[in-house]
Amino acid sequence: MKNALVFALGIASTVAVVSAHAQSYQWRDSSGRLVISDRPPPAGVRDARPLNPATPTTSSAATESNAPRTTAEQNMEFKKRQQEAREAADKQAKDATAAAQKRENCERARSQLTTLESGNHRMVVPDGKGGEVFVEGDVKEAEMERARKIIAESCN
Repeated sequence: MKNALVFALGIASTVAVVSAHAQSYQWRDSSGRLVISDRPPPAGVRDARPLNPATPTTSSAATESNAPRTTAEQNMEFKKRQQEAREAADKQAKDATAAAQKRENCERARSQLTTLESGNHRMVVPDGKGGEVFVEGDVKEAEMERARKIIAESCN
């Protein structure tokens, strides 16, 4: 007796849930009577409307996106996310390295420009032929201009 009661309650709740989610339609038939049905109206009927528009209609795209994915598809998506994460981490590391190099170039150029402008130290630079040249006159002006250019590019 108890099992029959539980079974009957289970069936009743299932019917209630299914009917609550059913789509209902309303239209007027050819004789002008109001028709309410759970089936869509015939093709020639005008002024047909759904009674519970809050219930979404299923389209093929929605059905496909909600369809259960296979393990292989889930695995491919997981690997794709991992690859994207690795690429993002690599890009972030490269950006950090480039920013550190830029800061270092900026500080080095500022230091060199300060030294050149002070005139307290005699500087030597390579002459491009395997030798060295003291930084004086035109060479000093060229080195100062080069340092200013590096500062403009690196210290922003």
